[in-house]
Amino acid sequence: MRRTQTRLPAPFLRRIWLDRDAVPDADAYPWCLPFLREDFELSFDKPITIIVGENGTGKSTLLEGIAVLAGYDEAGGGKGYRPVDHALAREATGGRLSSALKASWLPKVTDGWFFRAESFFSVARYLDAVGGADGPDFLSHSHGEGFLRFFEERCQRRGIFIVDEPESALSPARQIEFLKLLRRMDRLGQCQVIMATHAPILMAYPGARLLGLTKYGLDPVTIEQTQHFRLIREFCLDPATFVETMMEE
Repeated sequence: MRRTQTRLPAPFLRRIWLDRDAVPDADAYPWCLPFLREDFELSFDKPITIIVGENGTGKSTLLEGIAVLAGYDEAGGGKGYRPVDHALAREATGGRLSSALKASWLPKVTDGWFFRAESFFSVARYLDAVGGADGPDFLSHSHGEGFLRFFEERCQRRGIFIVDEPESALSPARQIEFLKLLRRMDRLGQCQVIMATHAPILMAYPGARLLGLTKYGLDPVTIEQTQHFRLIREFCLDPATFVETMMEE
């Protein structure tokens, strides 16, 4: 029977939660991450969800786990894509996390992509090679331009897109271009985006659900409440004094 495309709008992934009975060792990584110590549950009520937090809080591990639930490799890529960055694949821990995660979908959607800044060059090199002379040609552009070309080509159709720290490839001006891409995806109504970022410009996307990940859990925040925003604001008010003060601490 021919499968019909759903007309239901994003978000498609509605909820994930931790099955405590499936945790093999609560003291081992990633189960020892603070936000997993209690009964972890995360609901998605908007097409775009943005997760912020300091390094080491588990943002990437959480995104890897969600990616595996969606049918992607934890090292990055799309459905059926074999990772070419084998070192990153060995370091990823989301597969372990996903083994104890449960998910609620409406409907189940596995089209899309898991983007990781660390694996972008490996992915772009592979896609350019298999595409031949008429291929996408991502690597002849700068890192930021190549990333935007890659993302625009892959993300203008129905699917769930998981993006880990895209600012690693983007200057502030390119981050604005990325926000325009997000707006087009949002207006399409058939794209769900789950993104982790340190960039206040990306955190400010209008209408997104912004969540702060700390040792106490994962909770809604405003951009003004994030440490990232407060630091940038203090820097912009008096760059020289800010930098001098921070260096002396």
